[in-house]
Amino acid sequence: MSHEFEKDVQSKRNDFLDGAVGFVVSFGFFATVFIVAVIVELVGRF
Repeated sequence: MSHEFEKDVQSKRNDFLDGAVGFVVSFGFFATVFIVAVIVELVGRF
C-alpha cells in the first residue's frame, strides 16, 4: 500500500541539509541575542 505523495515528491532535497540549516540559523539567532545581552551587561557596569 503506497501513498500517492510517495510517488510524486514535490521536493527532492535532502532533509538533513534543511535540518542543519534550520539548526544553524536558530543557533545563530540565539547566540546573537546572548552576545547583545552580554554587551549590554558589560556597558551597564560602567
